[in-house]
Amino acid sequence: MSVYTTVTPAELESWLTRYTLGALQELKGIAAGITNTNYFVTTAHGRFVLTLFETLKLADLPFYLQLMSHLARHNVPCPAPVADRTDHFASLLAGKPACLVSCLSGRDVETPSPAQCRAVGVALAEMHIAGATFPQRMDNPRGPAWWVATARAVESFMPADDAAMLRQEINFQDNHRFDHLPSGIIHADLFRDNVLMDGDKVAGFIDFYYACNDILVYDVAITTNDWCGLPDGDIDPERARALLAGYQSVRPLTDAEAKAWPVMLRAGGLRFWLSRLYDKFKPQSGEMTFTKDPAFFQHIIAKHRVRTDFWL
Repeated sequence: MSVYTTVTPAELESWLTRYTLGALQELKGIAAGITNTNYFVTTAHGRFVLTLFETLKLADLPFYLQLMSHLARHNVPCPAPVADRTDHFASLLAGKPACLVSCLSGRDVETPSPAQCRAVGVALAEMHIAGATFPQRMDNPRGPAWWVATARAVESFMPADDAAMLRQEINFQDNHRFDHLPSGIIHADLFRDNVLMDGDKVAGFIDFYYACNDILVYDVAITTNDWCGLPDGDIDPERARALLAGYQSVRPLTDAEAKAWPVMLRAGGLRFWLSRLYDKFKPQSGEMTFTKDPAFFQHIIAKHRVRTDFWL
């Protein structure tokens, strides 16, 4: 979502001849997020989001784009990929795999209300249910094996106490496996900046490029950590209860999921502590880039370690 690859209007105009979208009217970079390059693209047929993928290969994209198309057809609020004249969703632009998706209304919110958190919980449960009929499968590329490899890559840059805490969390998760829990398609990155709100209504989930198959309640934990997180790393209990109540109004958690919930919250914190550490110490270069503070998720984990109320 940062601009790492520069696209000129001339390059884009040539690429757009693959589509039946009319003439290019505006190209504007989006400076937010940390993984891909995004632009707003306006043509005679409307406004779209152009994504150039900085790490994913062209062969990787059918899973994500076909998933988004599937979810959109099942009334999940998410961008719909635009097919070109050859009925493909992606092709190369400026040497990178690229796609166009519909541009949704709404905006992200910095400080969500309990009502907005409840709406996100409802929509997330509906997405999990809709994903159950998606026929393709993608194992989580940022699961436990990635945690271990990434920790090894960043440990030498960290203060000794922080590195020790990181190793402790990985060991803790190694001793808690929950492969028996309900699993399916998860978003895996449903932060506030990946949800567009229209008042208290969810207008759209965006940025599905970490979506995969994994434990469903893990997805709820990732979402809760961000949507209900406070600046000091604690969790707003009113927001958390609202999000969980919204989710369970559509898909109630099983007893096993409820038992695993405290561990899942720490797992969600660990995954994003690691990714932010990696982005901090081994950053990509780009024209407009944005790196998030890894300490936030370290604080989240520290709070979860001593928590006694988990809002269920």
